[in-house]
Amino acid sequence: MHVFGLTGGIASGKSTVGARFRARRLPVIDADELAREVVAPGTEGLDAVVAAFGEGVLAPGGALDRKALARLVFSDAARRRTLNAITHPRIAALTAERSAALAASGEPLACYEAALLVENGIADAFRPLVVCACPEEVQIARLLSRDGGSREDALQRIRAQRPLAEKVALADHVVDTGGSPADTRDRADAALAAVCVRLGVPPERYPLPPP
Repeated sequence: MHVFGLTGGIASGKSTVGARFRARRLPVIDADELAREVVAPGTEGLDAVVAAFGEGVLAPGGALDRKALARLVFSDAARRRTLNAITHPRIAALTAERSAALAASGEPLACYEAALLVENGIADAFRPLVVCACPEEVQIARLLSRDGGSREDALQRIRAQRPLAEKVALADHVVDTGGSPADTRDRADAALAAVCVRLGVPPERYPLPPP
């Protein structure tokens, strides 16, 4: 089985493209979902996060307050590194576990959806790399609509990641998500079809139009 990568910047449409791939019956391993699993209540991951950042990152019920944690790490590169050192090895282990299960079930292709593929230096392990891109103003508008906060908060979150233009430069396929949802779905289909052709997987399996 071959696992290719899907990435982009925050609010760049990556989740929309990943959802389109799922709708085409392509297995998608979502790093964000795994990140939640590794810090779920009762896990060693959550214990490690609390030890590093204090009980202020816990919600009243004992679960991780992701927004409280985000406020700490997005403004502090050292704290982001501390958090990544806790979560990334656990996410990698779960990714390998899910990939092995898909391979054992006979799947020829899967997608690994992760925001930090390029930042973590592992993009080449997930070629061909699909990058979702849109103008920064679109990212800002989406963040303000989705999460509230100020424009300055949105810019800080965008710039905590590697510039989107640098990710696009490393891409094998780019999905422009700046248009309508229908346009994004069509472009996601085209990218998946191109990946299938490149890897020798029949596009009809998903099913997809010719690239």
